[in-house]
Amino acid sequence: MEMLNIKINGQDYQVPKGSTILEAARANNIHIPTLCYLKGINEVGACRMCLCEIKGGRALVAACVYPCNEGMEVFTNTPVVRETRRAVLDLILSNHNRECTTCERSGVCELQKVSEEMGIKEIKFPPQKKETFTIDEVSPSVVRDGSKCILCGRCVAVCRDVQGLGAMGPTGRGFKKSIDPAFGMSLAESNCINCGQCIINCPVGALKEKDDTDKVWAALADPTKHVVVHSAPSIRAGLGEAFGLPVGTLVSKKLAALLRRIGFDKVFDTNFAADVCIMEEGTELIGRVTKGGVLPLITSCSPGWVKYAEMYYPDLLAHVSSCKSPQGMMGSILKYHYAKEAGIDVKDIFVVSIMPCTAKKYEVARPELAVNGIPDNDVSLTTRELARMAKQAGIDFNALPDEEFDSYYGDYTGAATIFGATGGVMEAAARTAVEVITGKEAENIDYEGVRGIEGVKTAEVKAGDLTLKVMVAHGGANIRTVMDKLRAGELKDVHFIELMACPGGCVNGGGQPIVNAQDKMFRDIRVERAAALYHEDKDVLKYRKSHENPSVQKLYKEFLGEPNSHTAHEYLHTKYSAKPKISK
Repeated sequence: MEMLNIKINGQDYQVPKGSTILEAARANNIHIPTLCYLKGINEVGACRMCLCEIKGGRALVAACVYPCNEGMEVFTNTPVVRETRRAVLDLILSNHNRECTTCERSGVCELQKVSEEMGIKEIKFPPQKKETFTIDEVSPSVVRDGSKCILCGRCVAVCRDVQGLGAMGPTGRGFKKSIDPAFGMSLAESNCINCGQCIINCPVGALKEKDDTDKVWAALADPTKHVVVHSAPSIRAGLGEAFGLPVGTLVSKKLAALLRRIGFDKVFDTNFAADVCIMEEGTELIGRVTKGGVLPLITSCSPGWVKYAEMYYPDLLAHVSSCKSPQGMMGSILKYHYAKEAGIDVKDIFVVSIMPCTAKKYEVARPELAVNGIPDNDVSLTTRELARMAKQAGIDFNALPDEEFDSYYGDYTGAATIFGATGGVMEAAARTAVEVITGKEAENIDYEGVRGIEGVKTAEVKAGDLTLKVMVAHGGANIRTVMDKLRAGELKDVHFIELMACPGGCVNGGGQPIVNAQDKMFRDIRVERAAALYHEDKDVLKYRKSHENPSVQKLYKEFLGEPNSHTAHEYLHTKYSAKPKISK
């Protein structure tokens, strides 16, 4: 790699050719503040907080976009740099609703952090808002508060370039400029898929999830309700971050303890339903392969992807699995099997799911995710909402003992836990499908060809004389690439496709703990969180294949019969239909 010799603040450094000043500085532990910068996604120099001085230069330059040159001398802390950054920050703050004590992002707000670093005590400029910004809270998943928006463009870039949607964009000019859906619509009326990627990439509190914690507190206080909870695979790989633990810390057993301390009557695990999902989806795949059904079969675990398909690929919905997501399956199982076994009227059971995903809130409200008009789940909370409940209850998460989930519906395999990483559903399905097709125990069940964060992956899975060709894609833009090829007839030899709306899969869901853009510059949190799930799969759990789960075997014997049976279809399957879209 060709290196360049530069000076930063009088010190000599060697940096790779092609580095920006910001990359060079941060690689050498020199802090330059940023707000609009998002590595690989939004590198536009819009906020001007990263301005630096170059020796011999006539003007300050934006470090996030200015390339390093041989012999360059950069200054990041001169009086003019500090004064200019301060003036820029004062202007941003003058146009920002500073209700920090009541904002969900307090403590993890990048604007708050920069203000603290720069020693802001007062704002020189008077407030410049020309009109009152209304809060858009029509969506079941995402709330927009324009009074807190700093116009950094990060949400726009993520939605447009990473997710391939463009649900929001800039409108107006000057102090009247804002970020909105087209035609003055709410997000609920736009082509938003509720994924929440805008939330986790917003530096401030302008975007947040719809808070449903009050509904859960009310249910817990209602003596007529039996309140049960189940938590998704990715929660155990992300929740610890909300309590100061390193990214990717596995907290499965503290999670179970926390849910009990909050007051839930029973603490179960969505992983149980993930194992059931593999039984159903794997059987559906085998049936289509052996009996000439519509191929490729596409997974239906991600509600953001399902909505994407309904809007943009309604002609290809026959390819989408009829299986409900693990969230939907778990709710149905709890209301129609657990409730019966426990002698509880289905109307008296209240099911709460803890999900890494804001789109799960949208899914809970879908009529397709109900049986006899009764929703499978009553409330879906994000990882962040669960963390807030823990803090409201005064629970010291890190001091909690290790505890197990309640048995039967809290029993799961490693195949279920890797659902949270991109490629995980595919790998879990392969572990079962291969052994069902061959009737033999597989020698190797680590299908590493479908792992990793490459946007689109292809692999082959050998099942005796049969070779299954599979694909994995994550993030809306990559999904569009795959689906356009399918529509064009270019994937006729593919048997099975896993699609996840969020980049990296559920570990990077829109409801996960916020990670500062600066912290994500030299690390990939998707990889670190996924590593925790693969560790639990391989090193912690007794069973690693869904069909080996004794409690799942018991469920089929007692309740469902066979995978894809009439009873299974009544409670665990659904169907989707076309939905209107407004753009693209």
